Amino acid sequence: MRIPLLAPDDYAFPDSAYALARCDGLVGVSGDLDAGRLLEAYRNGVFPWFSRDGWFFWYAVGPRAVIVPERLHVPRSLAKTLRNRAYRVTANGCFAEVVAHCAAAARPNQDGTWIAPEFQTAYLKLHEMGHAHSFECHYPDESGKTRLAGGFYGVQIGRVFYGESMFALQPDASKIAFACAVPFLADLGVELIDCQQDTEHMRRFGSELLPFADFAARLRSLNAVPLKEAVGCCEVACNRLG
Repeated sequence: MRIPLLAPDDYAFPDSAYALARCDGLVGVSGDLDAGRLLEAYRNGVFPWFSRDGWFFWYAVGPRAVIVPERLHVPRSLAKTLRNRAYRVTANGCFAEVVAHCAAAARPNQDGTWIAPEFQTAYLKLHEMGHAHSFECHYPDESGKTRLAGGFYGVQIGRVFYGESMFALQPDASKIAFACAVPFLADLGVELIDCQQDTEHMRRFGSELLPFADFAARLRSLNAVPLKEAVGCCEVACNRLG
């Protein structure tokens, strides 16, 4: 099994076909996690999965789970929650806090988190560059003041949004954030949402599988097309909060 060592300051990635066929998707290993490498990775359908002993491991996953925004499915129970409960959803309201909560969230069958401090620093840099965004769901407390209840973050290049991680401090909060963010992103021009993993959670929202070659072809066309409007810091959805 041949695993390339990615050279510093050279952001080219090997063809993922070999990694998918022979290395369980492991494309390469690097000693850095800087913004240039991250952006080039996402453009190629590759993402950093974890780090160990100062090395970062870059993977491709195929077939790839994606959501086409206009085919988003909102489960019946969640649709009822969206109609009836009090919440507020924002974009880029507290990016660093969202990433920190995602890092702290307990994951079934996982020991610890892949979102180490180096990852948090790297994605904050992408956020400052306008390429990483968070979506936050806020619930009102007893006094009526809204507090962060859940959310998620990801990377946006052109008309693709690459979902990374989500968390929920209160029931349904991350689901509400996602259900409100997808049509918001679609209105700005996002045409594809990368879910990375084929999970039951994303299947409930209507995710579908693309062969990796088809996924990579879509990235090549969509990453080069700018959004109609940049994703800023704003309110996405508000229900019963006056």
